[in-house]
Amino acid sequence: MTIDKSWTTIRRRGSSNEFWNGLQHFLQMAKPFVNDRGFIKCPCRRCLNNVSHQLEDLESHIFQNGFMFGYNQWIHHGEPATANAGKTVPGPSGGIHERDEMFDVLDDIISEDADEDAVGGPSSNEQYDDLFAALRSELYPDVSSFSSLNFLVKLMHLKVLNKWTNKSFDELLKFLKLAFPKIDLVESHYEAKKLMTKMGLGYSSIHVCKNDCALFWKENSLKDTCPVCSESRWKLQSGKRPGKNVPDKVLCYFPVGPRLKRLFATSKTAKLMRWHSTGKSKDNDVMRHPVDGKSWQEFDKRHPQFAGDVRNVRLGLVADGFNPFGK
Repeated sequence: MTIDKSWTTIRRRGSSNEFWNGLQHFLQMAKPFVNDRGFIKCPCRRCLNNVSHQLEDLESHIFQNGFMFGYNQWIHHGEPATANAGKTVPGPSGGIHERDEMFDVLDDIISEDADEDAVGGPSSNEQYDDLFAALRSELYPDVSSFSSLNFLVKLMHLKVLNKWTNKSFDELLKFLKLAFPKIDLVESHYEAKKLMTKMGLGYSSIHVCKNDCALFWKENSLKDTCPVCSESRWKLQSGKRPGKNVPDKVLCYFPVGPRLKRLFATSKTAKLMRWHSTGKSKDNDVMRHPVDGKSWQEFDKRHPQFAGDVRNVRLGLVADGFNPFGK
């Protein structure tokens, strides 16, 4: 007997009778397989079969968060396992990328849209389809140590660390595809950057006065000349503006918030973000980290509520000799 699983991919769950009916059938199917305490693995997009709940909680979790991607054979919820079950369930509970840390990252991103999606609002999860496709796909046949997405993220990290140009990155991708024709990888740095932007790792371009007087931002965003020195916002050729507006100077702004969220999205980096509390030196005469300094300790005394949660992040300004308060 074939089980209808098409309802698991419906995005506007709040307005879909098909999703609701499919969910009820799934819960009835899973009911005989709860443990002696009434708990069973939850296949919502947040729990990913890693957390167990009572059956009534499964209903609300799946309805709010959606049904997890890649769980195609319900071996934990009553469907008989087959010989190739590991291949048909490429998620955190089995399959080719069981330990891929990118599952945690994408789960953190997706969860921010769960509430809006659950009430039948416009779904934003479609923008993540490419990410999940790259996460579920093998980098190369019979290579299970990397997903295509994980490999690309690490490759982009190497690009930044070693200051590769965009052109050299494109050439590397071409060479990899030439040497390994079956490799599942993007075609260019442009495509890779689009994927990184979907993960919250993009940046905003803000035009700047050529003399660094002001940003063409907020109340100045529509101005063509600097509000301080009256210099033109655009590049000029022979005193005239070219046919297409080209900004004279551009600031790449990397929003802090999304990056802090990504740092807490995986277990490895989340542990490092709390190291200032769990791993600091017990020797009062040794300073290994700013947490051992008097400034940090004085801050904790002045702001005990903030200091009480070790997940709170302190941001420091590194000026490299530049006086940020001077003119």
